[in-house]
Amino acid sequence: MDSCILYKVRPEKKELIKYFKSLGLSVNTCTKARGHQGFFMKNRIDISKNTPENRVVPTLLHEFAHYIHSKIEPDMAKNGGTLKALFQTDEKCFLEELIKVTNFVDENSLCIKLYEHKDRVKKKINEYDKIIKLYYPGFQRSKKFREFDKYIKKSKARYLLKYDRVKVIERVFFKREVKIYTIDNLEKDFDMPEAFSAYIRLKSYTRKQARISARINKYKKYYEKPAELFARLVEGLYLDREWIEAIAPNVVQKFYVFLDKGYFMELKNIEL
Repeated sequence: MDSCILYKVRPEKKELIKYFKSLGLSVNTCTKARGHQGFFMKNRIDISKNTPENRVVPTLLHEFAHYIHSKIEPDMAKNGGTLKALFQTDEKCFLEELIKVTNFVDENSLCIKLYEHKDRVKKKINEYDKIIKLYYPGFQRSKKFREFDKYIKKSKARYLLKYDRVKVIERVFFKREVKIYTIDNLEKDFDMPEAFSAYIRLKSYTRKQARISARINKYKKYYEKPAELFARLVEGLYLDREWIEAIAPNVVQKFYVFLDKGYFMELKNIEL
């Protein structure tokens, strides 16, 4: 069997695996896989043994799309590929449509839970901001809180400005004792004004907000790589061709034109 076969390979597990192997690919379906459900590297496709049965075919197609992409752009695995190489264009509308496809195919790309968590953290920050302003109306998060800075110099609570939990070694009558300080026990461990404890907690939630934002940016960077966008397009056409055509008309039209011309090589032989 080769790229010029006269019939279409049905998108079924056994047929796809047989076809992939005929192309010289190694296919393993009982591994842990380095990806979430599947992984492609060079001439090898791994499908996790924990992948639900209804996700095996979409994952096989996803990883095969990476294989095809790697033939078009050999450095795809290193740089994430380009829309220019895949579709001979880098128009913004193509990127926007592909992102819509990705959001449909993999809801994790929407980062819903992370955005919800970020909103909760933002509310807590605003709550503590209001508490501080009850005592210091001129307080601004973007400027130094001089009253607090003056107080905190003499308190071990200063360690909690950078960490939610710290271990401090103290000397008591020539002995070394280990003391644990945490954000949760501020009032118990320190006799400090409410505004100052609120400020320490505000700082804690600000750090959390930054970490969540970093995770969201990391996921967006991953999901918006052309290599991932292309693989999820192929996956999406299998899952719901009509819907993908509706939300990504320009991308789908060019994809099928290129597919018919043989630009996507062996992908042409699979019935999508």
